[in-house]
Amino acid sequence: MDPGLHVTQAINHLNRVLSYASMVAEGRAATVHLTLEDWDVVADMLFHMDTPREMLPDAISEFKLMEEEQAIELKTEDYDITLAVM
Repeated sequence: MDPGLHVTQAINHLNRVLSYASMVAEGRAATVHLTLEDWDVVADMLFHMDTPREMLPDAISEFKLMEEEQAIELKTEDYDITLAVM
């Protein structure tokens, strides 16, 4: 699948989140804030666009919506990352 601009942007956001998580982590937990627009791009790709799993960064083992669909949790080997809107 050739990713469109929306998916490409979401992947870029996720890669930045993965890089940043180690700087804000407290133990396994890391919270990263995104703008509403960036959060929506990531949420669209993960939950609304049927993006193939192999297009996601390899470090992400699981993901889910949480907090009444107001946050996204990403699980990696090292961190449980919460994506929240700033």
